[in-house]
Amino acid sequence: RMVDVAVQKDQSFFKILEIKVVIEDANDHQPEFPSKHISLQFSDGDKKDTMRSIPNAVDRDVSVKNSQISYQLKENSDELFTLSFSKRFDGSYNLGINLEKEIDREVKDTYTLQVIATDGGSPPKQGVLSIKISVTDVNDNPPVYSQNSYNVTVNNQYQKNKLVIALHATDLDADKNGRVTYHFSSKTADTAQLQFRLDEITGEIFLQEDFPYEKRQTYELYVEATDGGNPPLTSVAMVQVNVVNQQNNAPVIEMNFVSKSSDNMATISEGMKVGSFIAYVKVSDNDVGKNGEVVCNLHHGKFKLQSLGKNKYKVILKNLVDREKESHIEFIIICQDKGSPSMKTEQKFSIQVMDVNDVQPQFTKETFKFLTYENEDPSFPVGFINATDPDLGSGGKLTYSLLRIREQSFPFQISDIGFILTTQSMDRERQEIYKFQVFVRDNGNPSLNNTANVIVEVMDENDNAPYFTFPSVNPFSLDVYYYPKTRNDITVLRAADRDSPRNAFLQYEIIGGNDKQLFSIDPYTGVLSFSREVYQSDAGSYKLKFLVKDSGTPVLSATTTISLTLAVSNKTTMTTKGMRTKSNKMIDVNMVIIIVVVTVIVCVAIVISITMCVVRYNNMRNGSLTAEVNPSIHSKIEKSHLISHSKNPATLLRNSHEKKNRHTQLIKSSSQFYFVLEPQNEWITSTTSRSLPTSIQTTEMQNITNA
Repeated sequence: RMVDVAVQKDQSFFKILEIKVVIEDANDHQPEFPSKHISLQFSDGDKKDTMRSIPNAVDRDVSVKNSQISYQLKENSDELFTLSFSKRFDGSYNLGINLEKEIDREVKDTYTLQVIATDGGSPPKQGVLSIKISVTDVNDNPPVYSQNSYNVTVNNQYQKNKLVIALHATDLDADKNGRVTYHFSSKTADTAQLQFRLDEITGEIFLQEDFPYEKRQTYELYVEATDGGNPPLTSVAMVQVNVVNQQNNAPVIEMNFVSKSSDNMATISEGMKVGSFIAYVKVSDNDVGKNGEVVCNLHHGKFKLQSLGKNKYKVILKNLVDREKESHIEFIIICQDKGSPSMKTEQKFSIQVMDVNDVQPQFTKETFKFLTYENEDPSFPVGFINATDPDLGSGGKLTYSLLRIREQSFPFQISDIGFILTTQSMDRERQEIYKFQVFVRDNGNPSLNNTANVIVEVMDENDNAPYFTFPSVNPFSLDVYYYPKTRNDITVLRAADRDSPRNAFLQYEIIGGNDKQLFSIDPYTGVLSFSREVYQSDAGSYKLKFLVKDSGTPVLSATTTISLTLAVSNKTTMTTKGMRTKSNKMIDVNMVIIIVVVTVIVCVAIVISITMCVVRYNNMRNGSLTAEVNPSIHSKIEKSHLISHSKNPATLLRNSHEKKNRHTQLIKSSSQFYFVLEPQNEWITSTTSRSLPTSIQTTEMQNITNA
């Protein structure tokens, strides 16, 4: 504050001293909240980062340091809340309580927090805001202005009580929580509050007093919009009122584009080089002195303004433009004089970027995989190939073609829009997977192209019925000689299916000729075996009809017939029973006899083992002699090859008639030749070598053979 002091010495000396008095601020006020206690409400289930606003503290000290306020949150033992704040235009803060995680009313429905406001004085002073938080519905939307700041220019002859500007803030809350009132913020200077009047209901600002006669005057009005909630939420907008002299005029901007399509709009090519000339700018301001001196600026990443002299500029390309990223560009040239107050003109211009074929077509995938079914008619759609090109006109129009592999038959074609079609009916059994490339090019000049891989898998249809690989003839004759105590397996039926495994899971069954229920077949392995004990009365001929079916839809099947002749001998059974009875009687002998018998049996077993070795050696020699006599067998090696490498999975025996020695027999089949050396106690369809039981004598085997 300036104070004039009159100093007088005697009557002849008089002087007026102008004294500037500076009143230093003392930190004698603590930060104060509008209310020491407030209540906040959160809704049950509010998510993380949900915020509720709280009022600011005000420090009536005037110095920057003493009035600077910092905030701290205390008593947050649950670690559920944090204090968030953002700076307003007036330098104050928007404060809020922020959720760190989802709130659950069932866990806790009330919380108590403290916000400590501390000023920057020395020593610092504090103010405390106690917050009670309830988990329920709250006023959670503050009023929102359409913009944060407003700029108004009026002349110094503006009439009193005339509207200067009308502000409006909206609040999404309902009822009183959405009812907004307007007030000048404490940051608004007292002189500004005396100069203007604010309608609390409508937000209209009127000139309350005539402007003082000054060359330059600027007022900053901070208008606070407050809703009717509890606690109330606020937002602040700044209105800058510029009072200008009537003789101060704004600059006028005139622009001439090199290529102009309409008012304030020009066209450029995306292939234009950096530094290319875009437009010529001329600025005029008829004011005198500083009011007529103009400076222009252009702030844009693509364009630059270069001076050509007083009030003359050119616009050049600063960075390359890409139509595919930005086809329409707008920029603003700002010209401002150096008058007091400074007058500014902003003018917006538009640039339309013309296309150049500079983008290669791009497929949506590197590899396209499709599934199709066999046996469909030609022109069946397989899949859609999609490629894009952001260029315009012919540069964005695409043409597709297939790059064929060097094959005699290529069953695909592609349409103009990218559909792959078949040219013929597909056969999965002929080829299951096709791999090729699709080629796409645009129609620009020069033309750009690209390729992508295509994989087409032909899905299987159940179009192939299964077929028997064994027996390979239909009907097939099979002679079986059954001896007791032998294994029940007779032979193995085999079938195949050219369809995929999904449709080619095969199952076997007997569908005829098994009236006595003597035979059974494993549905999955095809093993034919006796299903029960075989009696002498079961001997005879059987005409068994077999069916094999696949797992497709519809089910396909095949049948075959085996004419089986069964011969049964029970002599071994009688001998065995006699031995079993004798053994049972020996169980009751005293201990001494048992020990003697065991000793004898062990000795007999040793003798039999030695005898068996000699017998097998003689068998091998006799087998070699038989191979030399029989013209059907050229060597022992060829015989082994026929047995182990035949396509038929089981040995089939028929018309057995030749006795080779006392332990082995050569079996000859008139339909297919399988040469096997078998012990006599096995039924003759087995290919597995077994030891000859000691209870069966050579004479008995001779009798069976003759029978």
